[in-house]
Amino acid sequence: MARRPLLRLALSRLEGPQTLGRGRAFWITVVAVVALAAAYPLIEDAYTVGNTIYFFDWVFMALGLCLIWGYGGALSFGQTAFFGIAGYVYGIVTVDFGADHGLTLVATVVAVAASALFAAVLGYFLFFGRIGGVFLGIVTLAVTLVLERFMAQTAGPEWHVGAARLNGFNGMSGMPPLTIPWPGDDIVLSPDVPLYYVVLMLLVLTYLGLRILVNSSFGNVLVAIRENPQRATMLGYDVRKYQLGAFVIGSALAGFSGVLYTSWGQYITPSSMGLTAAALPIVWVAVGGRSDLTTTLLGTIVILSGFQALTIYGSQYALVVMGLLLVLTVLFAPEGLITALIGLPRRLFKGRKQREPL
Repeated sequence: MARRPLLRLALSRLEGPQTLGRGRAFWITVVAVVALAAAYPLIEDAYTVGNTIYFFDWVFMALGLCLIWGYGGALSFGQTAFFGIAGYVYGIVTVDFGADHGLTLVATVVAVAASALFAAVLGYFLFFGRIGGVFLGIVTLAVTLVLERFMAQTAGPEWHVGAARLNGFNGMSGMPPLTIPWPGDDIVLSPDVPLYYVVLMLLVLTYLGLRILVNSSFGNVLVAIRENPQRATMLGYDVRKYQLGAFVIGSALAGFSGVLYTSWGQYITPSSMGLTAAALPIVWVAVGGRSDLTTTLLGTIVILSGFQALTIYGSQYALVVMGLLLVLTVLFAPEGLITALIGLPRRLFKGRKQREPL
């Protein structure tokens, strides 16, 4: 009987002051979008479906950054560091112990836990050391680049963990894809339709879970800290603990993104933690709208699709366009382009109503 009130409470927090979208029309739209996404593999070829999985893999990292930065107000360039840590840990565990009997699921848990543990240690020194503002961004970027440089010089045969060679700048390869234990034979989730549905389901669950989290008391306090940390402190909240909690959760999501990416492509390289890689999630979240999960999700998928097209057809301009897009967003739509587009009809209606004669 106690489960029903908890379930009812969780469902009630799918809507709230910290998220856009509410009411029957919004949720009908969500269900329709998910249904279309579920039907997508039926009308597209296997390559396009596998490429879409690649887009989905990065969304987990973007949602984690949205929680840390958009809701918590702490700009972090460390998402790709946790992404890379989880990717390498997944590779090491699976290469050393194999993929049979659900060991890839164990490797996933270990890899995400490693990212979360590293984030907890780093975040403790950051937040309890009162490092904030631009300095937090500088420190997280420095940590990311140090990890990238360190992994890039592990090319010699002495750099190994068991049978797993780190391979320096070339990175690790040959890791097995995710498998699901099943009587008779394991289900291998190679980059095709089964993996697409698994990642889509995980993405929907993560999105809904984060909506519940940010509309809870934790999310409300986190937003209060973002708006005015001094006032939140005066009200009795330990700002450091809330920011650390958001940092660990967001970093764990980045680590999960790293595991999905590594199992999808069966490789991981230090370049995934480089300067360019560290800056791109900032662009996705800022352009989409960092203060809301829905705009972050939509913006990330749209911008990733455009970035890949630019990389294929005009690689020399891809990063320039991303930088220009970020500058235009900061100057003309600091709340995010997707957020601005969603609010445009309301602003137009309000302006028209104000111009009507009495």
